[in-house]
Order: sequence, then C-alpha cells, then structure tokens
Amino acid sequence: MKHSFAIGIDIGGTNTDLGLVRSDGSCLGYNSFRTSDFVRTNDYIDRLCSAITDLLNSNGNPAINGIGIGAPNGNYLTGSIGEAPNLPVLSNLPIKEILERRIGTTVAVSNDANAAAVGEMVYGGAKALQDFVTITLGTGVGSGIVIDRRLLLGTTGDAGEIGHSILVPEGRICSCGRQGCLEEYASARGICKTFVELRNAKGYLNGMLNSISDERLSPKMIAEAAQQGDELSIETYEKTGYYLGLACANVVAYLAPQKIFLMGGPTQAGSLLMNPTQQSFEKHLLSIYKGHVQIELTHLKANDAAILGAAALLEC
Repeated sequence: MKHSFAIGIDIGGTNTDLGLVRSDGSCLGYNSFRTSDFVRTNDYIDRLCSAITDLLNSNGNPAINGIGIGAPNGNYLTGSIGEAPNLPVLSNLPIKEILERRIGTTVAVSNDANAAAVGEMVYGGAKALQDFVTITLGTGVGSGIVIDRRLLLGTTGDAGEIGHSILVPEGRICSCGRQGCLEEYASARGICKTFVELRNAKGYLNGMLNSISDERLSPKMIAEAAQQGDELSIETYEKTGYYLGLACANVVAYLAPQKIFLMGGPTQAGSLLMNPTQQSFEKHLLSIYKGHVQIELTHLKANDAAILGAAALLEC
C-alpha cells in the first residue's frame, strides 16, 4: 500500500511542535521550537518555515499533501489566527496565506479543539462515526463538533464553544468575561479552584495536600492524593465529574451525537474523573437518548494527538 504524507503543526503558547504524518496515522518524524522565544512575527514565521524544511529533509524529503495547523483561535474559514492573548506574536495573522506562499503547498488552519475532533475522525475512535463531539480538557475547555462527518464551523468559523456554555449561573468569573462557564469547573485550573474552595470551606487538617500552596496545586497532584484516599481530592474529582457529566448531557440534548470523546491532561486521572462524569451524565441525560450515546476517552495517543489532529485538517 502506498502512503501519502502531511505535516501537522501544533502551535502552543510555549512550544510549536511539528510532525510528519503518514496516511495510516503514524508520526515518522518530529521537530519542535519555543514559540515563546519570539516577539516579532516575521522571525517566528522564518523559524517555522526552517523547521518545516528541516523536518522534511531529515525524513527523505517526501512529497506532502499539505500542512495542517492547530492553534488557539485558529479559524478554518479565514485561514488566520485571531486575537490570541497568550500568543500576541501571532494575533490576527493570515498564516494560511503566508505559508502557502512560502512553502508552496496547501495549508489548513483551525483551533486546536476542532483539530482534535478531525484527528479523532481520521485517525482515532470516530473513523466509523457520523456524529460525535470531542471535548478537550486543559488550561481551558475546548470542543469540536462533527455532524454528518463534517466539522461544524458556524457562520464565523468559531462554532462549538461548549467550554463557554454557562453551567452555573452567576458562578465563577471566566476568562471570557462571563460567569459560570464549564471551563471554570472542568479545566485544569477549574479543578484546582474546586479543591481550594473545598479546602477553605472544610479546613481539613489532615489533608495530604495541606502543605501545598494554591499556586503550586495541579490536577495531577490532586489525582495522586485521591488515589491514596485523600477525601478532599476525591470530592474534588467527584464535583468536577458532576459538572462535566451535566455538560455532556446538555450537549446530547442539542446535538444527539453517537459518542463524546474526552481528551487532555485531566483525563489522565482515569476512573477518578470518568466514573462521576458517567454517573452525572446518566442522571441528567434526556430519556430518549439513554443507551444511545457513549462517553469515551480519546483513542489517539496523547503525545501525538495534537499533531495528528492538525494533519487531519487537510481531510476536511
């Protein structure tokens, strides 16, 4: 079988990661550099182009179908990166147009959550599905929606902000300026906020994480403490799962997908998060959908997921 190739690029606030992706979903080579080293847009673009060239040269310079880019506020319809507070060097950048001119190949751009959904469809657990949703848990909460095997973009290219659906009216203040968004309860920082609120309210003197300051807390620390029986940590993941399961039940009421895939760092807590999420989901799910929708962890390997998702954008 003859394989084709593409380059997937995951642009983050700290690093830009590149991979040469074969059509069977294998990553054959990698390159990476620090996004945060650059203050001038032209310097970043020059470095990105050289990284692409180096990646191709070090892997026998194969012909590629194109380049896919996942980036915060990347817009598939415009091919640009919009306002990106954590990436000022790339804000309002027509990156598709620039790279197509510089590299001489097709370029597709989208936000990282949409890229994750397309990656699941092309290389992961949604290969045989028509309708599904991917929810990414990380610094924020992103999502990608696929209906009839087409990525839902909306009129502006920004559709699918499930993380900014209001879950708790007048709740925590979100980075978007509103209150009570899912992102404030199911993201990495949301998990830490829940733990701090519980610790402040209950004042457990025997908690395993009592010596850890609010600023140093991480979901991984909380998960490890929960696995050792720490009551506050267990309750933190129970509350997180409750909110996430409720949000997933709402998603099903809107979209009736076949599956919802979860991915991102907090999902590494495994059953600590998944069990209460599933329980809350079943509790809040509209009865006509019971037994018809599953929640699963992504089938993509964590280390390659972002690069695979970016490369898969060329299949849209």
